[in-house]
Amino acid sequence: MRSTFHSLEVARRGLVTQQTALQTVGHNIANANTPGYTRQRVNFVQTEPYPPVSMNRPQIPGQTGTGVEAGSIQRVRESFLDIQYRGENNKLGYWESRADALQKMEEVMNEPSETGLSTTLDRFWQSFQDLAVNPTNAGARSVVRQRGLAVSETFRFLSDSLSSVQGDLKNEMNVTEKQVNALSQQINNINKQIGEIEPHGYLANDLYDERDRLVDELSQLVNIKTTTVGSSGNPSSIAEGKFTIDMVDESGRKIGTLVDATNLKVNNFSLEYRQDTGLVDGYKLGDTSFGIGSMQASGKLRGLIDSYGFMEGNNEKGLYPDMLNHLDTVAFEFAQEINRVHESGWSISSMETGEHTAFKFFEFENTDISADNKKDAAKLFTVSADIVQSLDNIAASGYNKGIITTGEFHGYNGVGNVSIFVQSSVDAAGVQQFTYTVYDAAQSPKQELKTSGDFASLEELGQGLSEEFTDEDGNPSVDFNLDKVRLEDVSKGNFITVDIPKVGQVGGRVGDGSNAVALAEVKARSFQLNGVSTTFQNYYESVIGGLAVDAQEANRLSHNSETLRLSVDQRRQSVSGVSLDEEMTSMIQYQHAYNASARMITLTDELLDKIINGMGIGGR
Repeated sequence: MRSTFHSLEVARRGLVTQQTALQTVGHNIANANTPGYTRQRVNFVQTEPYPPVSMNRPQIPGQTGTGVEAGSIQRVRESFLDIQYRGENNKLGYWESRADALQKMEEVMNEPSETGLSTTLDRFWQSFQDLAVNPTNAGARSVVRQRGLAVSETFRFLSDSLSSVQGDLKNEMNVTEKQVNALSQQINNINKQIGEIEPHGYLANDLYDERDRLVDELSQLVNIKTTTVGSSGNPSSIAEGKFTIDMVDESGRKIGTLVDATNLKVNNFSLEYRQDTGLVDGYKLGDTSFGIGSMQASGKLRGLIDSYGFMEGNNEKGLYPDMLNHLDTVAFEFAQEINRVHESGWSISSMETGEHTAFKFFEFENTDISADNKKDAAKLFTVSADIVQSLDNIAASGYNKGIITTGEFHGYNGVGNVSIFVQSSVDAAGVQQFTYTVYDAAQSPKQELKTSGDFASLEELGQGLSEEFTDEDGNPSVDFNLDKVRLEDVSKGNFITVDIPKVGQVGGRVGDGSNAVALAEVKARSFQLNGVSTTFQNYYESVIGGLAVDAQEANRLSHNSETLRLSVDQRRQSVSGVSLDEEMTSMIQYQHAYNASARMITLTDELLDKIINGMGIGGR
């Protein structure tokens, strides 16, 4: 026969177990708003039945239950959702950092706007068009110089601002690098604590939660993969063990280990920079160095590296190096072409001296800048000292240095029977001494003209005649006024020649403004920029257009990643999160079970009282 006290023990076990469940519900409710907390539940387990299997067991029909106990308190979590969440979190970290870097770049470039480079260049072109109308006007020349200074200041401002933001990105990379190491160290410390708890059969649920929260944070910074390493001793079958965390590439292939759960060791992570450029060249994990090419994955750190810049062989890559390179290219080629046209023109100061001086309009503070080395061209871009010192050095008048077609330049029919024929070729490299032979068309060719010939007719012809030479495209070159002719008898009166000395005017006169027009036309002229035939305006517009497309793509993918991460997190919270309604339901359920167990104890007490005090009193 079973003991009456058996019921008392069954009720006691029920009371204790339901109390444990109520305490777990209370723990869940208390942490309903705790970040990273995972809902816990009590796994109820039946206790061993009576009698146990043995040789001396009592002969009773079947076994009797002995109650319940809390077998374990387990987290309710789905590891597959954790993997999905960390993957989307990693992508979000990359696109958010990239979108932020591009947004800052757009703010610096400030296009289209009244203060952007495009508008500044348009005003510069317009100033030359205004100067062409009145090239001797000091006010128009002053506007050209001021607009040139504005172009210089804009190039320098853009370059300095982009470099400043690039420096901020480097600081952010250093902070992120420290975060990676700090999170790795914290995870390793939790691994140590878990390794001390699990061997005794306990589940370190709250430590698991904190570790998962840290791993979630780490997954946003770098691409990682977690591997479980079991604890020694006698751990529970549902113990989660310690985490080894590896850095992996985009295909999931292991690169190196951040947290080693087996040896409870952390490998320090650090970026390595190329000394000559200052860009990222690789990284170090523990004592092992890796090339930057091995980090072909997502994460905030990779997004910062792609924005700040990295070395691919000897080539600079990245958002900011590319934009600075485009800006340097525009600045260098722009200065070269403006200088080429400006140096070919004639300034007021050159007109006054009669000698052509090639003045540069723009220059660079570093003389090492060349077609093969355009780096920092925008940063060192400035208006030349000659232009700053004197407005008269602005070359607004035309002078074409092209090669003039060689051969005979036939002259003009003159007055009466007298004509002048050019019998020499001309080269624009310098004004040569030309000889003209005078013929009398009424006579046979090369008819002798005596000294008593019709000199009046020839003189009259010379007074109204000017000879203008042009290049192959018809552009004016050198203009000589034949009023300057000097008559000589070079063969004892047999022939009359006209000898043109090195005097006269250039084809572009002081007031013609043709070089100012040519400078304004540089805007629409096509050049080879980075191997592409385009204009300055089209090239710059393509750069800004590319920036806008990149920024739009980064914002779109950042939004998509945020949406996907939120979707996965909602699914994860539906499994792991605390629902107050569910907890209240469980509380009522466990409360009634607790009350029933307490009532069972009261009932058993009454039975015992009846046995003890109400039995065996007959005959008293």
